Amino acid sequence: MSTATLPGEGSVSVRLWLDGGAEGMTIRRAEVAARRPRAVAALVGRRAEEAARLAPLLFSLCGSAQGLAVARACEAALGLDAGAHDAARSLLTDVEALDSHGWQALVEWPARLGAPPRPAALRELRSAVSAVLPALYPAKDGLRPGGGTLRPDSAALREALDRMGVWLEAMVFAGPPPRDADELVRWAARGGTDAALLAARLLSPGLAGWGACGGPLLGERSPGWFAAALAGDPGFASAPRCNGAPALTGPLERQADHPLVVSVTERFGDGLARLFAARLADLVELPRRMEAAIATLQPADPVAAAPANSAPGEGCGVAETARGRLAHWLRLDGDGRLADARMVAPTDWNFAADGPLARGLTGAVVRDRDDAVERVRLLVAMLDPCVACGIDVHE
Repeated sequence: MSTATLPGEGSVSVRLWLDGGAEGMTIRRAEVAARRPRAVAALVGRRAEEAARLAPLLFSLCGSAQGLAVARACEAALGLDAGAHDAARSLLTDVEALDSHGWQALVEWPARLGAPPRPAALRELRSAVSAVLPALYPAKDGLRPGGGTLRPDSAALREALDRMGVWLEAMVFAGPPPRDADELVRWAARGGTDAALLAARLLSPGLAGWGACGGPLLGERSPGWFAAALAGDPGFASAPRCNGAPALTGPLERQADHPLVVSVTERFGDGLARLFAARLADLVELPRRMEAAIATLQPADPVAAAPANSAPGEGCGVAETARGRLAHWLRLDGDGRLADARMVAPTDWNFAADGPLARGLTGAVVRDRDDAVERVRLLVAMLDPCVACGIDVHE
């Protein structure tokens, strides 16, 4: 039995059964079980504003997205229209996603190469990221139900965005990012960064098409769809389905039509190369999305109270994270406290028992037990690197 563990939030256990001999082995069966602490239960009994404030503290990753999804769910339940804050709030979650991708590029990706991590090199990125919230909401209250006092400082925001762009170009791409499969191959061959070195490994003939997850991309973004699913089935969070089937969420879902991803898919097919190209495309597109959002920002005040004819009810909030789509559903009682709360996270989709990870492993070919463990590590890193992963291999 071989076991490996990755740092992060929650955990996933993978059990593999191999068949074969000296010429190679096939993963006959792959069992995947995700275990995520159901911290959402701690929100029950809280008032709406307290729940939104507590959510980022309950989850060690994607705190802004967690807080935003809960705030949006509370707003829906209370009948509050905080649409004037949408662009600013999405900017906050995009910045958080860029920070998460940056961590992966300098900590997780070197680990997959057997190289030392470089967390100190994240300081400049995180300094720029930390400047965004106060440049939007001087009181740092943008994630409260109804929104905060939005007073965008466009100059400070653009300066922070410029610093992020300089960091990305230097630390991840060592120049302009690749735009198609040919440029990706040349960029990888130069090996100017850990990201390029990992690309060279993942583009190798034995790995580029390995771990093809198949199946549909999630696609659904509507809070109404997630509300119906979460409210109608308490088990949905642990075994989510879209149109009756498991689905993939994350960078590939967002960037499936990006020119780089399309070109890599045409050349290398589904598998590790495609998943990695999607992460690179996300790194390229996030600053562009942020720049567009900054251009639309206008001052806005909090929405202080619900309409007089509304009563506490239930609602759902959806937010994007680097790892994929997150949804929180909640129901308020007559006193405005959470009577029930449920969530579905990217881990629940990508590491479902019959989800993308399980599909990518079943039937895949490996050289031996150690090779199987390392390939699982790579596929987990491309799908959701923020969970601990225990791997057991049986012959």
